[in-house]
This record gives sequence, structure tokens and C-alpha cells, in this order.
Amino acid sequence: MAKLLYLVHRMPYPPNKGDKVRSYHLLRHLAARHEVHLGTFVDDPDDEAHVPVLNQWCASVKAVRLHPRRARLASLAGLLTGRTLSEHYYRDAGLSDWVAQTVRDAGIDASVVFSSSMAPYATAHPALPMLVDFVDVDSAKWTDYAPRHRFPLSALYAMEGRRLLALEREVALKARWSCFATDKEAALFHRLAPESATRVEGMANGVDADFFAPDATRVSPFLPSETPLVFTGAMDYWPNVDAVTWFAREMLPVLRQRHPKARLHIVGRNPSAAVKALASEAVSVSGTVPDVRPFLQHAAVVVAPLRLARGIQNKVLEAMAMQRPVVAATECVSALDAQAGVDIVAAAEAADYVRAIDGLLSHPEQARAVGEAGRRRVLASYAWPVHLARFDRALEAVLGAAAAPVAGAALAPGAA
Repeated sequence: MAKLLYLVHRMPYPPNKGDKVRSYHLLRHLAARHEVHLGTFVDDPDDEAHVPVLNQWCASVKAVRLHPRRARLASLAGLLTGRTLSEHYYRDAGLSDWVAQTVRDAGIDASVVFSSSMAPYATAHPALPMLVDFVDVDSAKWTDYAPRHRFPLSALYAMEGRRLLALEREVALKARWSCFATDKEAALFHRLAPESATRVEGMANGVDADFFAPDATRVSPFLPSETPLVFTGAMDYWPNVDAVTWFAREMLPVLRQRHPKARLHIVGRNPSAAVKALASEAVSVSGTVPDVRPFLQHAAVVVAPLRLARGIQNKVLEAMAMQRPVVAATECVSALDAQAGVDIVAAAEAADYVRAIDGLLSHPEQARAVGEAGRRRVLASYAWPVHLARFDRALEAVLGAAAAPVAGAALAPGAA
């Protein structure tokens, strides 16, 4: 059993949004095998009530309350320092002090960093071996944001993309091992940072297929008179806002000409003003719900029209596990170990989504077949323990090699 410092930019419980699902499962996996000391930020006041749960799993917990508005102002210091806005957003002296004391007093063997913005807390202790879960190539995400916004935001996003790539390269060189949520993201980083290619690999997301499973006794939240199309996700996250806005304006009116009972249900926490403005006879905005599974199970089709999608989308895996037909962005589908058109349906342009959804609504037997194939795919390819075994092997290599680099011990991308 090792003593591990686990640094996460957003409290990994409850697992109610994409990155928290991944960080939560990694935490539970590590805590079952090692002594874990968790340093994290609480960006949702409702999450503070769950800190005692984390204390049950971890040897110690430092959960710092993050005030988003104050943090955004603090992040502007990055304009002057040349560092990323993200680093300043998550900078906290109290957490730095806690990390230093924990490393000194607890005899930490290695640090596990979740997202590049938390790496400075670990790299401040260069003698401590570090493993990093980047999740996505965040620099590419910010770079993709730039052309979709007007000046000055476009320039700000482009700058953050450049600086984040420099940070990611710096962190990857200092880490003994790093991973991304898909082999495709890892391959992209190999191209952007070839100096780190031998120590970076993909480690896919999983899904709890026992929890996300159809249940005949689960009551539908929808009216019998409607044909529900469902989108799930955190609705203050800009790519999700962009996705539902695009769908509601470009695809839904066309679909309703053919299927007048079709109604889009946007299910997720913290809907932005732009999302709330979509509410109408044709669009429902639910906000936070106690359980997303009824919405998924009774959806006619689950949609994920993400134009800025990176890596594996948990929302897509969960819908597939619930045995529902999913129509998702080509980028989302290509990140999966799944057969497009069989396990899930891919779309790129608005017309593609309309055609795909119309086909599924018009042919219920086809929709049922896609849903059943999707669940079989999840059961075969997306069990968390299978993927997290990669992390175990990397951690063993790091701890076994002590201060020696582990480039030769890293698994080849795609290895089982």
C-alpha cells in the first residue's frame, strides 16, 4: 500500500458531471488499495455537504471553497505573469501549505494529479514522483473556442490555448507517467509534444453499467403525448450550451415538421440564461434532477450534438448503458470503441442529425436495435476496473523505479 497525494481541480463527489465521474472512479479505485490524501476545490456550495463522505475514503481531505467570480478575477493575473489563466484560477495559498505539510508529515510516496491546472501544487515538490491524468488536451479545447467567439474573447482564448499547451508540455516532461481519456487525445498530444510521447498514453472512461441500467419499474417523467428527445449535461458548460442552442434552433423545428410531438428535454444542473431562454412548447429545461436515469430510459432518442467535444463523453456512455439509441457528434463517436450505425449513430451537420433522428423515430425497431447494441458495447468495452488497471500498472512502475524515469515501463497506447 502506497501513500498518495491526489490533487483534483473539482471535488470528485458526487459524480454528477463528466470530469467528476472520472475523478470519482479514480479516487475510489485508489482509496481501495492505498492511503489517499485528497486536495481539491469545492466550486458548488451544495457539494460541501458531501465532504464527510470523502473523509470516509481518504486519510485526509483538504477541500477549499472556490468562489467562481473571485477566481475569475484572480485568473486575470495570468495576463501579466505569462502563465495560464487556469493556473491562477486554481491558485490557493492554503492548499499549497496543506500540500507541503502533507508531503512532509505523511510520508507521501507519489502524487496523482487530475488536470494540468493542479500540477503546480505537485511540481513544487520535485523529489515526489508524479502521475498525471490530463483527461483532455485542454489547450486544444481553448484553441477551438477562439474562432467561435468575437474579439477580445477570441484573442484571450487563443492566448490561453498557447499557454496551456506550454504548461501541458512542461507537466508531461516532469511527470513519470501521464494519460488522456482516449487514445485519440493521447495521439494528438504526441503530435503537439513529441518529446513526451513515450510516457503518455490513453486511459478510457468507463461507466457503471449496473447503476445505469434499464428498469421496467422506473416511471417515465414525460407526458404520454410527447416524443422526448433528451440532452443531459452541466448546462453552464459552454460546449453544452452551444450544443442545445444549435439543436433547438437548427434541427428541432425541422424534426417537428415530420414529428409534431417531438420535444427536446434539456436535463442538467445550472442552466445558463441562454439555455433558460430556449424553454418553450417544444423545449423543456429541467435544471437539476434527483436522478437522470428516468429521463434517459424513457427518451425516444438521446442526442449529443456537441460541436466542441473532446474525448469520451460520459453522457454518451450512460445513455448507451441505459439501452437508448444515441445520435452524437462524429467526434464523440470516433473516440469510442463502437461501431457507428450499429452501436450508436454519428452526425456532423444539422441535416445529418435531422436525418438520423427522423430515421430512428420513424423506425422503432431500428431504434430498439441500436439501443440494445449500445448497451452490449458498454458492457464489453467500458467497465471501469478494466481501464483503471492501466493506472495500477503505471503506478507500480513508478513506485518500483523510485526516482528513475518510467518511460520504458509505460504501456503502449491501445494495450489491454
